[in-house]
Amino acid sequence: MTIEELQQDVIEQFSDYDDWMDKYQLLIDLGNEQQPLPEQYKTEQNLIDGCQSRVWLQADLTPEGKVHFQAESDALIVKGIVTLLIQVLDDHTPDEILDADLHFIADIGLTEHLSPTRSNGLLAMLKQMKLYALGFKAQNG
Repeated sequence: MTIEELQQDVIEQFSDYDDWMDKYQLLIDLGNEQQPLPEQYKTEQNLIDGCQSRVWLQADLTPEGKVHFQAESDALIVKGIVTLLIQVLDDHTPDEILDADLHFIADIGLTEHLSPTRSNGLLAMLKQMKLYALGFKAQNG
C-alpha cells in the first residue's frame, strides 16, 4: 500500500469515534499491539530528543531498499502515536518517506488534542524518521 492509502486507513479508523476519550483509547490499544523493541535498541543513540517521555526509534534499511522502523515509548499515548507513524511510514523507500505529505495527523484531529509537549514530541519523532530516510538515501547515492 502507498503512504497515502495507509493514511486514509488511519483516518477511517479514527472516524469511527466521535469522543476524544475513545480516540485516546484507540491510540493506547495501537501502542499495546506494537511489538516490544528489542533491548539492544534501547540505547541513548536511539532516544528521540524533544520528547518529554522516553521514545526509542530504530531504523534499518532492508535489502529491498525500504526503511523498517521499530519503536517503543514508556508513555502509553506516545507509544500509540509512534505506532501510528510506523503504520504509515514503515517499509517504504527513503524517497517515499521524504516526499510524503503526512496530513493524517491533522485530519484525525490529533494535533489539536495533544498537549504542547506531546505535539513537540510528535514533531521530533517525525523529524527523526525523515532524518533516517535522508541518511539512507545519501548512503545509497
